[in-house]
Amino acid sequence: MLPILSRSSLIAAVLALLCTAFAPLASAQSEQQKLVDAADTTLANFLRDPDMTWFQQNMHRARAVLIAPEIVKAGFIFGGSGGRGVLIAKNQGGHFIGPSFYTLATASVGFQAGIAVSETIVMVMTDKGMNSLLATTFKMGGDASIAAGPVGAGAKSDVVADLISFSRSKGVYGGLNLDGTVVKVSDDWNEAYYGRKLLPPDILVRGAASNKGADKLLGEAAKMK
Repeated sequence: MLPILSRSSLIAAVLALLCTAFAPLASAQSEQQKLVDAADTTLANFLRDPDMTWFQQNMHRARAVLIAPEIVKAGFIFGGSGGRGVLIAKNQGGHFIGPSFYTLATASVGFQAGIAVSETIVMVMTDKGMNSLLATTFKMGGDASIAAGPVGAGAKSDVVADLISFSRSKGVYGGLNLDGTVVKVSDDWNEAYYGRKLLPPDILVRGAASNKGADKLLGEAAKMK
């Protein structure tokens, strides 16, 4: 008989697996750049997807954008999802800066089957949502409200939430619910990418560091004004 695990235990287990799966290697810098490049591809995909018109028309309103090129969701009896993402944010001049690196993990219990991979973008719409992401760790839907964004050609629905999520999925699961997802800062990846220890406020508020490898991603984001 399978042991009964609490939701918090499942989330902790998923986070532990992510830390192992994504542990920095000798080629950590190249792995981080691959993630930034993949985030640029994901953002470009969303900006050109005819089903993402609401996202395209409202991205200029976002304080910041969290981009996760691959969120893997797998489940049989116990399900969970996780992946890595980068956050870029607007400075006082309205220009995107960053990125800062994060891990995302969630867990659920119920009858599920299959594996799906989603590319996901979360628009950060409020100061509360932004401040939550500047913390070491937070839970979507708990520390900051999250809602699924309107999808479909001509979508005009208005959405009020701290965070608005969009995903493009292929697989058994029809979509991706990020409510309850734990988002944690990847301090070691930030340090490796920028060459020194930095906190998210250093990168995303004070603009204390930059990396030319992110220029393409920031340029893509700058197109939406």
